[in-house]
Amino acid sequence: MWETYRSLTRDGSVKKRGIKNGTVNRVLGYAKPLKKDISFLVFIVVIDAFLVIAQPLLFKRIVDDGISAGNRSVVIYTAIMVGFLAIFSAGLSIVSRMFSSRIGEGLILTLRGQVFNHVQAQPIAFFTRTQTGSLISRVNGDVIGAQQAFTSTLSGVISNGISLVIVLGTMLILSWEITLTSLILLPVFLIPAKWMGKKVQSLSREQMVLNAEMSQTMTERFNVSGALLVKLFGDPAVEGSNFYKKASRVKDIGIKISMTNTVFFVGLTTVATIATAIVYGFGGSLVISEVLTLGTLLALTALLARLYGPLTALSNVRVDVMTALVSFERVFEVLDLEPLVKDSQNPQKLPSGALDIEFKNVSFTYPSRGDVGLESLELASDGLVDNEVNNVVLQDVSFKVPSGTMLALVGPSGSGKTTISQLISRLYDPSQGEIRIGQVNIKDVVRADLRDTIGVVTQDSHLFHDSIKTNLKYAKEDATDDEIWRALESAQISDFVKSLPDKLETIVGDRGYRLSGGEKQRIAIARVFLKQPRIVILDEATAHLDNENEAAVQEALLTVLQGRTSVVIAHRLSTIINAEQIAVIKDGKLVSIGKHSELLKNNEVYADLYNQVTIK
Repeated sequence: MWETYRSLTRDGSVKKRGIKNGTVNRVLGYAKPLKKDISFLVFIVVIDAFLVIAQPLLFKRIVDDGISAGNRSVVIYTAIMVGFLAIFSAGLSIVSRMFSSRIGEGLILTLRGQVFNHVQAQPIAFFTRTQTGSLISRVNGDVIGAQQAFTSTLSGVISNGISLVIVLGTMLILSWEITLTSLILLPVFLIPAKWMGKKVQSLSREQMVLNAEMSQTMTERFNVSGALLVKLFGDPAVEGSNFYKKASRVKDIGIKISMTNTVFFVGLTTVATIATAIVYGFGGSLVISEVLTLGTLLALTALLARLYGPLTALSNVRVDVMTALVSFERVFEVLDLEPLVKDSQNPQKLPSGALDIEFKNVSFTYPSRGDVGLESLELASDGLVDNEVNNVVLQDVSFKVPSGTMLALVGPSGSGKTTISQLISRLYDPSQGEIRIGQVNIKDVVRADLRDTIGVVTQDSHLFHDSIKTNLKYAKEDATDDEIWRALESAQISDFVKSLPDKLETIVGDRGYRLSGGEKQRIAIARVFLKQPRIVILDEATAHLDNENEAAVQEALLTVLQGRTSVVIAHRLSTIINAEQIAVIKDGKLVSIGKHSELLKNNEVYADLYNQVTIK
């Protein structure tokens, strides 16, 4: 009954979806490492399918050759055989479940690992476009749906196919009249079942949409930023009312689904009972007429229950197979996304010691949605206009930062300063020109080596919902407690951490929200101290600090920056007036570069920026 329900309530719309050429072969590629387990599972399923007819035939023997013939030994021995058969069938079920689990969980592990690693290789632009919930759904829901192709779908098709042939053949041999009567009754069983199945499909789809909306609402309101926004601008009564309406609709649909399922199962049971009654009535007449034996009638009735299930499941087998293939295809959509930033086939090592940085005629345009995105992972309609197409951010920028010196980037908001820092870290690759570090094109450097070389502190540094120690050790996994405390001391925050009850084991909260902006920022700066990179990038790193803390951190930064190449973006120009070079960026172009005193005299853009900050 459950197999019938599961088959008939699958979403039949998948039949209208085309599957790309090569998908099936690609799916089969995942079967190769599991072929031994799959072969053994299929072998068990085949044996189990043959056992379907064994019990009814043994009961026939007990009645006809034992009870009716008055042969006690036949009754006893056959009953013992039924018992052993039940034990053997139970053992097969356990072994089958074990292999099915090994195949399914092994496939889930493989797919999840591939998707997770592939997603991590995507550029930052991918994450700015992608809806996180949809992406997580690919890693969870679709991966689990895909594994069913090798477990329930594969075993179900084989088991139902073999069972149907064997049961139907056995019933025809025992009585072709009753078998044909059973098949004529099949539409009475199948048509109402399919109608009810479509009703459940429709309600289930609506329930999933509403549950997704509720989950999205809770996700947005229950994180720190969302909760703060609601408290500052929202109306709790309105929020509660809106959520209650959605939850009420889910409740109403849940009741409808519950009642529909009840009617569904009661209907199936009733129709099956009526079919059995008809077979008993017709077959009983044949027994009275001595056309059939009583044991044969009992066997046919038992086999009848094993006929409708496989027939119903196989009538919907295309939906089962397509559902599994669509899940695979949705996973493949993610795996087929080509990362824009890739490691070179012939990588080069960066030289030892301090490193210089050079931009040679660098231009950059943010990649379009078609380059990095996947429409099914975005909250976007087919008619969405991509407003980042041809959005030129940098134009023909050239400069050189000698090793061990500081370059400060200044300019109006949106001029391209942060983009320059992201290009150095190779979060993106330039559209034109090249960037060299230590005289080596960064496209030729393995990204892991580049990551180990560069330390970055952004304006809004992210901390994981974990301890202070874990967040710091993210920069240096083997860091000792002494090294961590030295880094905290350099970042002028060791006294604060020591004052906490749990000290280094203090949990910082979601995105570090249990800390103030300045505390969180100094933890991030300590993370860079701990890493000891050869190149340091500070993107508004002291923006959240008050004057006193900023002065302390600036002093510490002077120590850590000594002997290292650094690129600094600062909103307070007073903090970078001693930089060896100051680059003025406007509208994506380098308009001037030089020292503070030179720029103040000769560059109007810089002078205006400096005067605005000074006046404030």
